Amino acid sequence: MADKIAFIGAGSMAEAIISGILEMGVCSNEQILVTNKENEDRLAYLKGTYHVQTGQSKDNIMQDAAIVVLATKPYDIKQAIMGIKPFVKPNQLIISVVAGISTDFISTLLDKKVAVVRAMPNTSASIGMSATALAAGEFALTADMQRAKKLFETIGTAEIVAEADMHAVTAVSGSGPAYIYYLVEAMEKAAVRAGLPEKVAKQLIVQTVLGAGEMLQKTGESADMLREKITSKKRNDRSRH
Repeated sequence: MADKIAFIGAGSMAEAIISGILEMGVCSNEQILVTNKENEDRLAYLKGTYHVQTGQSKDNIMQDAAIVVLATKPYDIKQAIMGIKPFVKPNQLIISVVAGISTDFISTLLDKKVAVVRAMPNTSASIGMSATALAAGEFALTADMQRAKKLFETIGTAEIVAEADMHAVTAVSGSGPAYIYYLVEAMEKAAVRAGLPEKVAKQLIVQTVLGAGEMLQKTGESADMLREKITSKKRNDRSRH
């Protein structure tokens, strides 16, 4: 994919996606352009770390971009859209990774028949392991969805869903990594209390989580079937042991 990609917003999600697509060789550093509301330090960090193009001129950032990724905080999205509105072209693909913001909201503010796709990746994008859901806006064609899917597949897996299902996606894959980290944190603390060295506990638990994920992926068996293979039911008839 040789398209230039403009990021409107320079927070953690934008960085995760940038890191992922550069790691996977989707495009060169010079093909990624980043701007934000006013945080020059953040732009300097991204430029220094990833050697991408940065600036506050929305015109320059948007000019040659084939794909525009909206990656602001939800409370900044309206201002961000109004800031780029004069520079949006009909052939550009707008992809929003802003949580809780509908494609209709974006299309209404832009007031242009431009393709808008809503995406919900997670922070595992930074290591090419994101689980991303994609939903089409009113003017997004099949080709636009495939283009967006191809982009997000470079940083993990991507599935196309109905926009009405995006709230459920946010809870499952969007916030899902936090649940896993919390589980691992609790397991590590319990293991240390049980007497295991912290380093050993972490290595065993991380590999256990990775292995469980691979089992789900490769065996094709459901989670409850795999669980039942490990856990044993209480038996009243002790003679069966």
